[in-house]
Amino acid sequence: MAVARRTARDIRSDSRLDVLHAVLSAAEITRNELVQATGLSPATVATVVGELITAGILVETKMSVGLVGRPTATLGMNGAGGRVVGIDVAETYVRAVLFDTALNQLGFVEVERDEHFLTPELMVEAIGEALDMVLEQERVARDDVRGVGVSLPGLVHGSAGVSVLVPHWAWRTVDLDHLRERVALPLVIDNPLKAIATAELWLGRGRFCPNLVTVNLGTGVGAAIVLDGQIARGSTNSAGEWGHSLLALDGRECRCGRRGCVEAYVGAPGILRTLSEIAPDHPLVAMELQRDVIGAMARAIESPEPDDAVRETIARTAYYLGSALADLVAVVNPQAVTLTGWTAWALGAHMLPAVREHVAAQSPGQSADALELELSTVKGNSVATGVATIALERFLADAGLITTRIPIAL
Repeated sequence: MAVARRTARDIRSDSRLDVLHAVLSAAEITRNELVQATGLSPATVATVVGELITAGILVETKMSVGLVGRPTATLGMNGAGGRVVGIDVAETYVRAVLFDTALNQLGFVEVERDEHFLTPELMVEAIGEALDMVLEQERVARDDVRGVGVSLPGLVHGSAGVSVLVPHWAWRTVDLDHLRERVALPLVIDNPLKAIATAELWLGRGRFCPNLVTVNLGTGVGAAIVLDGQIARGSTNSAGEWGHSLLALDGRECRCGRRGCVEAYVGAPGILRTLSEIAPDHPLVAMELQRDVIGAMARAIESPEPDDAVRETIARTAYYLGSALADLVAVVNPQAVTLTGWTAWALGAHMLPAVREHVAAQSPGQSADALELELSTVKGNSVATGVATIALERFLADAGLITTRIPIAL
């Protein structure tokens, strides 16, 4: 297969994206600091910065006067360039987060979902409702919205087009067309793992680490993988489905139909199953909604009153997670692994010390010797932040500022 030749336009596009990445990561930065951060020549940085200021993407935020030479201008993203919205669609909720074009969060709306009702029609309306609500809440006109990013779990590309392949979800191209009609704004869609990877790459550990994995823990689990500074997507955009790799031979039945998947042990339903195996009569076992159970477990572990069943559940979950991560570390060999997702925010701090121990003990050879394992530092909802960043990239592409690494669009 022939390899596409890179043109001068592509090289300039990559330079613009590298500069934007550095500015967004640093919040404020000088031209000299951009040279150091990007490795571009001073002349290239000067040209690219000039283009982005002219286009209204960057602004000079302040001037600093040194003892010698001319005043130095500090650069930042232009938050007045419009608004972007990132929408995280999960089994249990739809969250719409509004950002300015500097990716500062301005507001959010969350629509809780009954995880038992997931038809495309209901989910499309929930997405549209969340979008309408956040724009109304923050008094933003639709004309001011530069793009909307929607993250859909299980989003893949196949010979029949774009599909959403998640148990109990049956989305096809026609449903995505309905989504486009309901949103009625420039729209990009992506897999949540790719959104998380984007957020981590631009705003989290990826600013300093070109090889990392961000593990999302929620109803399902997955691994957002960044290798040499590039997001691993795979041939159908489904790279990172680590949650459906094997943890236990002939183990628990997973909702994907296999037995022994990682998700069946460290996904929220798997954690609840562990609790039910330890204490079948525990009051939390009877709770219907996953997020309520995980939240109650977090409160129980933090309570001065001991709850031995919850403590044992978290200990076992840390063992399962550490074992599964040891395999992932062996295959990917990342410098860092970060944990994100609503289960990670609730229980991660309580599990991290044990998870680190299990990863170190079970990783082969020296693959985990220098591994950094932490909670993600990306603030807020990393899926919504990441998919909003992808929407911003798409806006820049439509404006002709980026021609390479263009994200998925509808």
